Amino acid sequence: MVSCPECGSKLLYRDGIRYLADGSQTQRWLCRSCGYRFSERQNSNSLSDNRNKRQICAILQEAKNLTSATETKTVAGEIGKQQQDVKGKLLEFAWWLKKKGRADKTIENYTKMLNLLAKEGCNLTDPEDVKDKLARLDKDKGWKFLATCSYTAFLKFLGLSWEAPSYKQTRKLPFIPTEKEIDELIASCGPKTAAFLQLLKETGMRCGEANRLRWIDVDLERRTITLNDPEKNGAARMLRISEKLAGMLGRLPHDSDRVFGNSQLRSKYITFRQSRNIAARKLGNPRLLRIHFHTLRHFKATMEYHKTKDPFHVKELLGHKSVETTALYVQIDKNLFQDQNDEFYSATAKTIEEAAKLIEAGFEYVCTYEGIMLLRKRK
Repeated sequence: MVSCPECGSKLLYRDGIRYLADGSQTQRWLCRSCGYRFSERQNSNSLSDNRNKRQICAILQEAKNLTSATETKTVAGEIGKQQQDVKGKLLEFAWWLKKKGRADKTIENYTKMLNLLAKEGCNLTDPEDVKDKLARLDKDKGWKFLATCSYTAFLKFLGLSWEAPSYKQTRKLPFIPTEKEIDELIASCGPKTAAFLQLLKETGMRCGEANRLRWIDVDLERRTITLNDPEKNGAARMLRISEKLAGMLGRLPHDSDRVFGNSQLRSKYITFRQSRNIAARKLGNPRLLRIHFHTLRHFKATMEYHKTKDPFHVKELLGHKSVETTALYVQIDKNLFQDQNDEFYSATAKTIEEAAKLIEAGFEYVCTYEGIMLLRKRK
């Protein structure tokens, strides 16, 4: 049965026929639970992305089915062959990366980049030709850096090496929206998307980590989330959530072992983008169009460093492997809050009730001295 991609409900109204550009037509539906309208067929962007996903899956499956003789065949002696051998070599390369334990996304990016180099006329078996073509291509340094990394891995697969050109990837400062803008965007989304965004805002999770989150890792009573499946070899961690987020998660349907269902992350992003575009138009704020899932991770890290001034705390919160990665938010804090002073209002509390009222008023806990809790709030 067709179900709503926003809330998962199967209570739907037929809402007419949608006529597509290729002359075909598809049924349009209206969800009776959340009012979301959708069609059975996704737009061209999702189809393109699905084709990319199917392509990498096909590459890995075809490479996996190669005979053992093909897998162990030395391709270094085939340098004289022409571009018709590129596809076969990339299939073997993809499976070689898979056996090395590389992530599917890395395999997809590497093989896609090598295909692009081949289309630009590069002879992938000749390092000097690739180096010459890279120098002539009108691409930015970030693109050439990824191309160099991909080709270096490919040469290692071939049993060859090269003196790689030096292209440095410049890390750009991310866009940091205001908390008001994020809250307005969350309020404009459906219940599942809103809970997903609130989770990213409060915990700083990567969107892939949040998409794989399981109910067994969520403790709504104690308001904690255990992240045991981090991305990029990050550290496992336990995260606190607010009562508001616990309530939003508690209202989601429990029809899957995953908190946000079994749909792909891409479909969640399409739904989010539709809500974001509508919110930006209604609120007259084009800055909302610059907010993506990962933007909320940057926001959390920046706000957390601004509050604590402790990069090691931010490193542990985000699960970074190195504090050098966290240093980005030190620079953002210096530029974003340079006009704000570091003066605070102070307050004391002797009981939990008094402390709770002060925290609700915007104060934050600092420490306890001789049985008295000290709190502060920025002026």
